Amino acid sequence: MTALEGTVAITGAAGGIGRALSRLLAENGCRLHLIDREDSDVLAFAEELGASASVHPADDAAAARLALKPADGPIHGFVHLAGTMEDDPDLGDDPAVWDRTIANNLRNAYDFATAMDERLPGDAMGRIVFTSSLAFRRGAIDSVAYSAAKAGLVGITRSLARRFRQRATVNALAPGIILTRMPEKVIERRRDFLLQEIPLGRFGAPMEVATVIRFLLSEDASYITGQCINVDGGQVMT
Repeated sequence: MTALEGTVAITGAAGGIGRALSRLLAENGCRLHLIDREDSDVLAFAEELGASASVHPADDAAAARLALKPADGPIHGFVHLAGTMEDDPDLGDDPAVWDRTIANNLRNAYDFATAMDERLPGDAMGRIVFTSSLAFRRGAIDSVAYSAAKAGLVGITRSLARRFRQRATVNALAPGIILTRMPEKVIERRRDFLLQEIPLGRFGAPMEVATVIRFLLSEDASYITGQCINVDGGQVMT
């Protein structure tokens, strides 16, 4: 597989998929800039990999620009893994759930897209990858706000694929149940039911998502843009 040359910036880099992807790209010789929240250990993780890093308060586009600033020069690849999942079983009884979920999953993606507009390379095609979810494909019964936010990310993906055109490919993934901290409560409540729905009969590993992202960052994916790829063991087939 032809590796992407230049700098790759990753948000949510200290999470389960982020760590797997960062290690995979580091092994492939990519120059990395890792971004995560202040309460993560992203700075220590970046030091381990010999990468640059910054913390991001997820406030606005200006904050996103600051988070990308330590990455010198153009950014050839950008992967947005940052996000949170919060149940809202009572729907609008707590409007703050909606506000937090949209801010932490959708607004921050839009802010980073705005910041990336001026950081894409001028002499090569960039690569941008967003992370949607099985919740977008199926709808999560207790996470309506999360499902909406992840659907919005696919809309951003398609719009930017047209907007950036010959400047960058823009794609998304829709992971299913991956063994990270985020779906732990869902697995605890519905493990047997979920496994019955997955043709491969198991939950996914972070590295199984990371390798698909690596593909989308590479020249091997040079004619793919505006797509959302399921990585869910066959749970949804579209």
